[in-house]
Amino acid sequence: MAPSARKPSGGGLSPELGAAAAFIAQTASVLLHLPEPEGLPPATDALPLLPPGLRLFACYVSAHRLYLDGAYETSLGIVLGALAMTDVTYPIPVVYLHLVAVMDLMGLRRTAEAQEHLLAAWDVARPDGLIEPFGEHHGLLGGMLEAVIKPGWLDDFKRIIDITYRFSAGWRRVHNPATGDDVADNLTTTEFATCMLAARGWTNQEIAEHMGFSVNRVKECLSNAFRKLGATSRKELGRFMLS
Repeated sequence: MAPSARKPSGGGLSPELGAAAAFIAQTASVLLHLPEPEGLPPATDALPLLPPGLRLFACYVSAHRLYLDGAYETSLGIVLGALAMTDVTYPIPVVYLHLVAVMDLMGLRRTAEAQEHLLAAWDVARPDGLIEPFGEHHGLLGGMLEAVIKPGWLDDFKRIIDITYRFSAGWRRVHNPATGDDVADNLTTTEFATCMLAARGWTNQEIAEHMGFSVNRVKECLSNAFRKLGATSRKELGRFMLS
């Protein structure tokens, strides 16, 4: 057993193992959108005690939490700071950091910058086939996969969508019963992305231009979603969507 993993003489966990346990609990809470367990140390306390790769991923988790709280600018600041202090030695957390930047920038309607971060993530991920994060985040990326990846990498896009359906089914089996929320489970990925934008106040024309659809296609997606969800307004869509 490595020295840092040994229990201290008092019988409790070492600071390093305590930090790792807090990181795991906080990560599960944030990524499954569940209430955070009580008694965890602040993330900033655990961060210096984690190995470098996990430290980067912990920055992603903290940024994701802020995104869920609607603090897009603060979340983006964490991402940019973490990326400025690393390289692609740890490609997986780097991909995740870029993706949460996309989420933040779409929330801020800075689509050109969001595209830059999506392509930066893609440049890191694609050589090694690390496309799972794109499938995991599909619903939060505001149609960016349809707008950017689908036109240039159709086969990869199809694989990502397959990952999205499988990942989402498992995610909802944990999230929905635990929270009582009813995140939509019967929409196509295109319908979900369209509804995410509509719920954030995008017009049909804006959605069409962003996703490369006709306005009639947008209307069709929204009509199908309203029917499937029993929703009657764009505002009401929000309760079926991820944040």
